[in-house]
Amino acid sequence: MESFYGLQLVLVLCLGMFMGFTECEDIADAVTAVYIVTLRQAPASHYYDELRAMARNNGSKQTRLDLDTPRNKSRGDRHYSSYIARVHDSLLRRVLRGERYLKLYSYHYLINGFSVLVTTQQAEKLSKRKEVANVVLDFSVRTATTHTPQFLGLPQGAWAQQGGYKSAGEGIVIGFIDTGIDPTHPSFADGLSESPYPVPEHFSGICEVTRDFPSGSCNRKLIGARHFAASAITRGIFNASQDYASPFDGDGHGTHTASIAAGNHGIPVVVAGHHFGNASGMAPRSHIAVYKALYKGFGGFAADVVAAIDQAAQDGVDIISLSITPNRRPPGIATFFNPIDMALLSAVKAGIFVVQAAGNTGPSPKSMSSFSPWIFTVGAATHDRVYSNSIVLGNNVTIFGVGLAPGTDGDGMYKLVSAVHALNDTAAVNDMYVGECQDATNLNQDLVRGNLLICSYSIRFVLGLSTVNQALRTARNLGAAGIVFCMDPFVIGFQLNPIPMRFPGVIIPSPVDSKILLQYYNSSLEREVLTKKIVKFGALACISGGLKANYSYSAPKIMYYSARGPDPEDSFLDDADILKPNLVAPGNFIWAAWSSLGTDSVEFQGEDFAMMSGTSMAAPHVAGLAALIKQKFLTFSPSAIGSALSTTASLYDKNGGPIMAQRAYTNPDINQSPATPFDMGNGFVNATAALDPGLIFDSSYDDYMSFLCGINGSAPVVLNYTGQSCVVSTVSGTDLNLPSITIAKLIQT
Repeated sequence: MESFYGLQLVLVLCLGMFMGFTECEDIADAVTAVYIVTLRQAPASHYYDELRAMARNNGSKQTRLDLDTPRNKSRGDRHYSSYIARVHDSLLRRVLRGERYLKLYSYHYLINGFSVLVTTQQAEKLSKRKEVANVVLDFSVRTATTHTPQFLGLPQGAWAQQGGYKSAGEGIVIGFIDTGIDPTHPSFADGLSESPYPVPEHFSGICEVTRDFPSGSCNRKLIGARHFAASAITRGIFNASQDYASPFDGDGHGTHTASIAAGNHGIPVVVAGHHFGNASGMAPRSHIAVYKALYKGFGGFAADVVAAIDQAAQDGVDIISLSITPNRRPPGIATFFNPIDMALLSAVKAGIFVVQAAGNTGPSPKSMSSFSPWIFTVGAATHDRVYSNSIVLGNNVTIFGVGLAPGTDGDGMYKLVSAVHALNDTAAVNDMYVGECQDATNLNQDLVRGNLLICSYSIRFVLGLSTVNQALRTARNLGAAGIVFCMDPFVIGFQLNPIPMRFPGVIIPSPVDSKILLQYYNSSLEREVLTKKIVKFGALACISGGLKANYSYSAPKIMYYSARGPDPEDSFLDDADILKPNLVAPGNFIWAAWSSLGTDSVEFQGEDFAMMSGTSMAAPHVAGLAALIKQKFLTFSPSAIGSALSTTASLYDKNGGPIMAQRAYTNPDINQSPATPFDMGNGFVNATAALDPGLIFDSSYDDYMSFLCGINGSAPVVLNYTGQSCVVSTVSGTDLNLPSITIAKLIQT
């Protein structure tokens, strides 16, 4: 049924929008790519800016009141929006008369343009029209908490200042451009408080209704939900049964990020039958609007993301959270000139604070995937809670590992038996993967029962070809007392999230430590002299368990994967005079809500919560904290909110020492040194201090325009993207009124 629904959607697109075709196959044969086309005429948001200015000039109080809510007003005024869409259609008909093409979206609020599926020759025709400012090839993008509120000091600090968690973030709408949301999750329910919880008047979004996102999915908490997939559908890679042609989250990532920022307070985190505390978003009383533009199977595309950004701004969100980054550095005169960043510039002009993940491409310099000064870029750091599991060997050596698992029963020791030494006679001895414990029929139950089964954790687990859950089933079916995973030496630089287990177990993530265990195990085997057949398994061990959290004073610490500055200004990796990241926030081992059908992490399938790591988790922390600032200071501009967060950030860990930064994938805790501004930006976010920031460094849209115009040779590109002509500008990044000064080419002290 899901496949049929997806086919139906494609047919509607093909027959309803495609000019000159009767079959979808013709589209694939005739076109080469999706292009994003912008026109010189101003978008709707600029139109309302002009009306507001006129209202201020004529002094009409009533008119001024109407026009001071332009984003809400614009949705009700469909005449201008539909006019722009008609202009787009007319242009395409005139330029491509009698030819075949497929318009995917009309953008009209933040940028005036459209995305269209055409040949390279047709794209060239469009680019030569005087009405057309820019034609850009579509590109792909990718996706880049029970304790963090306490670690950030919210209960006694920022929440207390806002009247407690029951009102933290109230009246603020956060828009998430991600993989969607699971509306059935209790983190997004609206009936947990007896206090009135009205939908903010300035928000005008809607909720799509589909078979897997039925009527009633939205409420006073989740107040808007749409999906955008036209660009993906034209490529033939959209699978409706897997990706869901609706706002529903079939991945898990979007549900996770939304709950970090704005999930309800006090939701029990129960995973694999174990209770890990109660979860809360940073701004638990704020509202959520979801704009699904990324998908499990393929990530996403800029044309869909720009459509999502455009709609979010038109609906009236206060904050946009982007846990996504481009798959490649934007080409051209500067990284700032790309459709996503330029749409976000218009969003900032409309008063929307924009948060983006820095990317997971660290720790090398210039690995940053978020570039522009109007975007608040967030890197990932640890927080102080850790779950450590361990195995104690019979020779009194303790090896630490991971695994949200119970320990072995009692204080006794258990025999260790490797899967490769417990094969059935009928097993495929030459099967190089048999040690991964994926098939119980390969193993001898008499040898495994009551013992600790050693399994190999190979690259196949990283790729999803083998799973921990299947190995656990194997061990349980054979009656093992527990399971031990040794890391294959070829798995280098891969960080394991603590994996939930309903069964005693531990994963040893270090190949070096795995080698120590296997040396002890092999040295304890007794074999027949002639046949070398094992006659006794002599190695003993017990598993301590990893369900109890420990707390570290060395936090926060910059994670090795968090993307680093300096901010690359262009494809030649010249440095920009802009500090990136702006700051860092908790992003490692974050508990948050999970979609009931989420498949992004095999180990958390079917669970209501998942523990994930990445800058994707750090960005929504800041989005939620920004909602608290916006709630207290309603008149703050986006750059004022960014200033408050930046100038109050901390440079020290819990112990009072400098924040450290990991410098390598391998042995990251050994390869570390004090963090620099290119690792952590202004520092680690301080939620409570940000509510009393003192001096504010404010920058406006005009300031950012002067900065763009100051880039050598940028005038034609600025005109193409914004429709505005540059006046002579010598403004550089160092001249912007930012909370930091970055000088890329300092030639003397």
